[in-house]
Amino acid sequence: MPVESVLVTGAGGGVGGVGRRVLERLRAQSVPVRALVHHDDERAAELRAMGGVEVMVGDLTRGADVVKALAGCRRAYFGMSVSPAYLEAATTVAAVARESATLELLVSISQMTVSQMDLTSDTESGQQRLHYLAEHVLGWSGAPVVHVRPTVFMENPLFARVAAASIRRDDTIRLPFGPARTSPIAAADVADVIAALLLAPVPLDHHVYELTGARSRDMTAIAAEFSAALGREVTYVDVPYREWLEHDLKPQNLPAHVFEHIATMARLHSENRYDRVTTDVATLLGRPPQGFDTVIRNTLAQRP
Repeated sequence: MPVESVLVTGAGGGVGGVGRRVLERLRAQSVPVRALVHHDDERAAELRAMGGVEVMVGDLTRGADVVKALAGCRRAYFGMSVSPAYLEAATTVAAVARESATLELLVSISQMTVSQMDLTSDTESGQQRLHYLAEHVLGWSGAPVVHVRPTVFMENPLFARVAAASIRRDDTIRLPFGPARTSPIAAADVADVIAALLLAPVPLDHHVYELTGARSRDMTAIAAEFSAALGREVTYVDVPYREWLEHDLKPQNLPAHVFEHIATMARLHSENRYDRVTTDVATLLGRPPQGFDTVIRNTLAQRP
């Protein structure tokens, strides 16, 4: 691949920090990166200090900012945190990508629940509907798009904030999933897939990759993974959905749009909508996805 910069949006953070992880993997291969961040803060300063990273501050809903960010880039990653403005941002990116004379690949991160939706779907979250529409808009643009659809992240607030809080309190995982099964994926694996697509000698556009963990299992099995990683017994406590909303999710003080999205994900879990497994991670990376035990141990090892 030529040495033109790869545009990475959302490089400053977000759930799991996928954009930042993608940037780090590209830099590990000495690929120059243009990082678009929303705020010129400490995280932006850290990116500038890395070397080989051009940091631009901008808004994905502003056409002028996206035009400037994408100028001269042959490949780009589009990702954005959960936001009511997501569809506007995706539409802006699609319009700019459509007019780009240099872009040969745009990797866009979506959500796997989109694969279960159609125009009449009304049980998903507002954010999931925005992703569904955004995929259509990006497709209609004619831009060379690859959609990456991860299932729920291990770093999602369901696990990283809500479950983590009850584990710290009394070594329980309090969630309203019942006996349903799920296959969470690590943000590191998602970033590895996106980086691999951006680094491919021949870009594979107009593809969809659906990313899950290696296996689907119930929360009792996931609690056992936490137990093994933490070296103490962690048990799963099934909590009635309404009780969980009031006593476990609301204290997280999430923005309204994010709260509705996480609450919906929990409800869809209880309906077994996340019982799904694909082999796309192994096919693209040549290795199996990480489990919760690996992610927990890596997280603990990084703490001071």
